[in-house]
Amino acid sequence: MAEYSSIPVAIVAGKRCYVMKIDGYSRTKELFKTGKHATSARFSVGGHHWVMEYYPNAYSDTDADFISIYLRLDSSHAKDVKAEFKFSILDGEGEPVASYSKDHGIQVFERKGSDWGSHQFIRKTDLERSIHLRNDCFSIRCDVSVLKAICSKETCFDQLVVVPPSDLHRHLGGLLESKDGTDVTFQVDGESFSAHRYVLAARSSVFKAELFGTMKENSDGPIEIRDVEADVFKSLLRFIYTDSLLEATSDGSNEGEEPEDVVMAGHLLVAADRYNIERLKMICESKLCCHIDSNTVANSLALAEQHSCHGLKEACLQFLTSPSNLEGMKASDGYKHLKSSCPSVLKELVARLLPAEMKVAKDIIMEI
Repeated sequence: MAEYSSIPVAIVAGKRCYVMKIDGYSRTKELFKTGKHATSARFSVGGHHWVMEYYPNAYSDTDADFISIYLRLDSSHAKDVKAEFKFSILDGEGEPVASYSKDHGIQVFERKGSDWGSHQFIRKTDLERSIHLRNDCFSIRCDVSVLKAICSKETCFDQLVVVPPSDLHRHLGGLLESKDGTDVTFQVDGESFSAHRYVLAARSSVFKAELFGTMKENSDGPIEIRDVEADVFKSLLRFIYTDSLLEATSDGSNEGEEPEDVVMAGHLLVAADRYNIERLKMICESKLCCHIDSNTVANSLALAEQHSCHGLKEACLQFLTSPSNLEGMKASDGYKHLKSSCPSVLKELVARLLPAEMKVAKDIIMEI
């Protein structure tokens, strides 16, 4: 029987352990607030420079009960460096403590300043109760292995084949345009649209339920869609088939903006929410966030409240913290609609505008 050998894709270019000793643990807790860190001396592994970052009060407020520890690439002009590393608390004999060790596997450090690590390395109370904190001092060891890809004429055979970008969107878009094999027709605002029920079902749980459930018996003839304009439904179908709202260029990117204008973004957001197409909904939400002004903010805020767009809602509320923006919104055409359709969000806005010390007043407003 013939024997086959496999070609390795990477080798260990360098391996080293480095120990960072924390002298005066209590003092570092007082000196470095949350998000601030002490940096170790620079050390070299695999032809690159590295440092350890020690956060005695954690990297972020959400992890304030923990110590955070990170490994940072500190080499200029470095790019996509692969390294496997592990952090460990050391015992009195200088050996890693298994229960206080965290292996991070292989990570890619993209450039100088890139870092990876543990935001919850060890709970401060656990360290303080342990025998590993001696005379207000302890040590953290970092074991680092830098990996280097083998790339020679003999082994990098993958370079002989250039894989083109995906063109699935083009094929499916062509299928929609040609109408080949369509088996369902929609009547929208006086226009007809043909589609493929299995494509729609795969992309939308609502279409799946309707086409293979409540509408199945009636889907032989045209299905009437109400409360959606024809151009909006056309863009919705295009997105379902191509994951894009515009024609793609030869390099796979999209020309122009998605969607074409703010009004269309609002209509498409409603349609995307109706048919549970989450990515399209988020594209439209992002578009509206980038086009908030005194004339549009009322309508955008109403859309956000009615369709659970938390990011858009927050963007609108922050915009309205400016007195001039608030005054402009009140004079806009959309204000009456917002007032009648979403009075609760106006109460939330007023409560937010009150000073922090007026908490009781805020509570009263929210209870009205």
